[in-house]
Amino acid sequence: MPTPSAMTAPAIRHYLQFSDFTADEYAYLFERAALIKAKFKAYEKHQPLTDRTLALIFEKASTRTRVSFEAGMYQLGGSVVHLTTGDSQLGRSEPIDDSAKVISRMVDLVMIRTFEQAKIEAFAAASRVPVINGLTNEFHPCQILADLFTFIEHRGSIKGKTVAWVGDGNNMANTWLQAAEILDFTVHVSTPSGYEVDQNVAGIRSADSYKVFKDPMDACRGADLVTTDVWTSMGYEAENEARRKAFADWCVDEEMMRAAQPDALFMHCLPAHRGEEVQAEVIDGPQSVVWDEAENRLHAQKALMEFLLLGRIA
Repeated sequence: MPTPSAMTAPAIRHYLQFSDFTADEYAYLFERAALIKAKFKAYEKHQPLTDRTLALIFEKASTRTRVSFEAGMYQLGGSVVHLTTGDSQLGRSEPIDDSAKVISRMVDLVMIRTFEQAKIEAFAAASRVPVINGLTNEFHPCQILADLFTFIEHRGSIKGKTVAWVGDGNNMANTWLQAAEILDFTVHVSTPSGYEVDQNVAGIRSADSYKVFKDPMDACRGADLVTTDVWTSMGYEAENEARRKAFADWCVDEEMMRAAQPDALFMHCLPAHRGEEVQAEVIDGPQSVVWDEAENRLHAQKALMEFLLLGRIA
């Protein structure tokens, strides 16, 4: 029997943006998430991560991210350590790579929800364990992972479909563009002037997988999914009043949904402000799948954590 030093350790995989995985790996993750969810609904134990520990690091507040990761890790048989910048050295003067070297020697997996993407990239570079992006200013891959899983549950493959993004050219929009490039669908993007998506920030190779529309109604025409986000993301609160004026015509309403396909779905990553970025009649209406979408953070992330720590399971 080989000694531990003679055994080859699996390569560390991080999940810092959607483009970190291939289409084939996403196909596996969606299948795995469906299996894990079915077991959860049937009250069947699924605990492949017994004795593994997840560190949750929050610089930005969270509801869905914390609950889904914390509950998910416990359900997988592991344990959780919760950290914020207020109760650790992360908010003080210790260099990021020093914190990463220490924390990654004590846990098996790290999830970070922070501001600049550069922070999580620096942490991952010094980490001995996989690092997951729970949200940064630039990307929100775990949310899009759950959104895509939700679409597949309701409508089947997203290949060749059209997603309408109405609102801010933010971390969600950037991640949708990456997903479209990898999974072969199209995103119709409509943002107010001055809030456009930057292809370079989004990190995509070409504009082949998305189209830009000045009028949000045009973006919604023929769409299979209409989705949006709050007008003011965390960290941009000082711009709230200016954004409220700029985004006044970018409220997803019933007219926009009628312009989409008759069976189009509506999604929102939540929290939502009814009467601002979406009408109550839409988010609470029959085409909305926001509650399935929110729950699916749990199942998709369980599949993700399992994959990062154990690889593919036959």
